[in-house]
Amino acid sequence: MLNNIGLPGILLIAVVVLVLFGRGKISSLMGEVGKGITAFKKGVDDSKKGLEEETSETAKDITPETEKDKV
Repeated sequence: MLNNIGLPGILLIAVVVLVLFGRGKISSLMGEVGKGITAFKKGVDDSKKGLEEETSETAKDITPETEKDKV
């Protein structure tokens, strides 16, 4: 059903939304969406850094000491 919308249909929907909500409301809504995307990306980056730190702590040098190294 929605496969045949096309460019004219999308433009019509955009105009109707703009008329119903107004430019200011849509602008503030898009600003909030942008802030949400930024917060999501920051959370993903923080998680990656945390995982990298965790794996670097567990991946320390575990080569056995030889008699020569102990002396």
